[in-house]
Amino acid sequence: MSSTAERRQQIEAKRAKLAELRKARADRQISDSNRRSAETSAGSFTPRNNDVDDLLSSILRESRGPGARNGEFDSGELTPSSSMPGTPLMGTSLLPSSLSGRASRNSDFASSIGTTLAPSTNSATDNVIDREMVPRFLPDLIDVEQELFELPTKKERVIYNKEVQTMEVETETPDLETETLQRGVSEIDLEALQAARDRELEEESVQLDKEIEEEIREIPPEELASILAAPELLEFVDSTTKMFYRAIHDYDPTRDYRVGTETGSDESEGRVKRVCEFFDEQYTKNRSITDVDWSPQYPELSVASYNKNAAALNEPDGIVAVWNLHLLERPEFVFHSQSDVLSVTFSPFHSNLVFGGTYSGQILLWDNRSKHLPVLKTPLSASGHTHPVYSMQMVGTQNAHNLITSSTDGTVCSCIDSFWVGTEEGNVYQANRYDRAGAKAGLNQYDVYKAHAGPVMGLHFHPTSGSVDFSDLFLTSSVDWTVKLWRSKSLAKPSTTLHAISPLYSFDESDDPVYDVKWHPTHPAVFGAVDGSGKFDLWNLNMDTEVPVVQTTVGSGRALNKLQWDKKDGRRAALGGSDGRLYIYDIGDMALPRELEWTDLQKTVSGMVGGAQTNGLVDGDVRSMAGR
Repeated sequence: MSSTAERRQQIEAKRAKLAELRKARADRQISDSNRRSAETSAGSFTPRNNDVDDLLSSILRESRGPGARNGEFDSGELTPSSSMPGTPLMGTSLLPSSLSGRASRNSDFASSIGTTLAPSTNSATDNVIDREMVPRFLPDLIDVEQELFELPTKKERVIYNKEVQTMEVETETPDLETETLQRGVSEIDLEALQAARDRELEEESVQLDKEIEEEIREIPPEELASILAAPELLEFVDSTTKMFYRAIHDYDPTRDYRVGTETGSDESEGRVKRVCEFFDEQYTKNRSITDVDWSPQYPELSVASYNKNAAALNEPDGIVAVWNLHLLERPEFVFHSQSDVLSVTFSPFHSNLVFGGTYSGQILLWDNRSKHLPVLKTPLSASGHTHPVYSMQMVGTQNAHNLITSSTDGTVCSCIDSFWVGTEEGNVYQANRYDRAGAKAGLNQYDVYKAHAGPVMGLHFHPTSGSVDFSDLFLTSSVDWTVKLWRSKSLAKPSTTLHAISPLYSFDESDDPVYDVKWHPTHPAVFGAVDGSGKFDLWNLNMDTEVPVVQTTVGSGRALNKLQWDKKDGRRAALGGSDGRLYIYDIGDMALPRELEWTDLQKTVSGMVGGAQTNGLVDGDVRSMAGR
């Protein structure tokens, strides 16, 4: 892994160098283009020498007057003050104004004296020929000498000390282009130099690309396989994909509200709606769900325990999967066990802990902050369970709580004073952990709750939450296809002789074994039951005691083993199937009780009449357990 990391760093460094070289070349090309544009713009405004000469000539001609164009002067302007005939006319100098005074003095600009015969314009001297004299014209020049210089400013006073003499002066080293310009290299040579440098950069860029490709191709297949199988990479992919799937399932962006909702016996019937279905081909295939529970802290989390997969000998015998309503594709966590896990529950006081009871009799504790294996487990000895643990429950408070477990070895490991157990022969017994007034420690064999003709599969006491106390009511389910409603006898008056207690009511609607039954956590008159034909029955005793208010066939009709209501508001029910699938159903407004539900249930219970059974008492194994 270290060599791979070093190779990756080298590749990244080469890529950064390549990007820097390409950027430098692009910047230089932009600067050259800007410089050429500036030079072109400056050259377009340079005046030509011919244009300047023509401008000066036109100015001089205009200053001499219109006669200068033909070699003549205007007589009106050059006529002397005396208008007498025969007066010589003074000519004007045609010296250029650009000549200096010194050059004019040293040069001979004398004009030749010309004699011209011209007819007289005077009438008195018509026959006289006047001679016009043109004298030499010498301009008056003045010598002016002037020295032009700038007065120096006041010199800065420099004081030399040790710090000045030893101070470091940072000087910028001029680059190749600046030195070339300073030395007077022609533009053609500079362009050739830049072209050569561009070719070097391009060759270096191609070489770096080849090196990067070679570095990538050099990873052998064995090393690549080890990289992909690294625990760090797998953990990263696992955590990131979980976040991705959660974001997807929080809201479906592809939902089309123009399409009607799907209907069917397994999707929606009455007021019960299927929310989702949890199944994983890798972990839960060929397994059955043995128990389910909801997280008290996170209402979107549920847990399910699974038995052995007989077709996979290399997989663990038992697993526990934590499912998330926002992560439907795979479990949030998966825990392993060396034995089938038959019961499972979240810790109500520690959100990271999950307890499980196994077929071997061991109690396991998993922590989702650790790996797949349990962090604690009970030893396989006579001091604990030696048979399968089918039921467990956490009781107590944050500072004082205990885990209660029951097994088919006939023992209950707990720290509570009183509890009820269901047995394989169909009876229910009350037991005490300690001696108390009028009752001894152990199983009370005199008060027998006798009605079922088969093993008791589920037992649940009514939750206490309302104006009327129904904590003495409990439900049982059995393989005899029935659900029974019981009222527990007062613990203060135990029987001293054999006494059979009959149920208050029997619900005989099912046609298959009823594997589990649970009171609703918030509605006093509602409970649910699941059976071997895949039916989910929802009962409301204030509405009907003969038939369930809603009966739904779940999935493909395979047996449903477990039922658990969510602990937040009881709107959702988790149903564990023998096909290894966990179904989540929503009962909607049926979970919301009215104010009169408690008083109505009190009237309903008072009007119920139970039928007593007279079968004899037979010792049996403990299957179900509930504590008060």
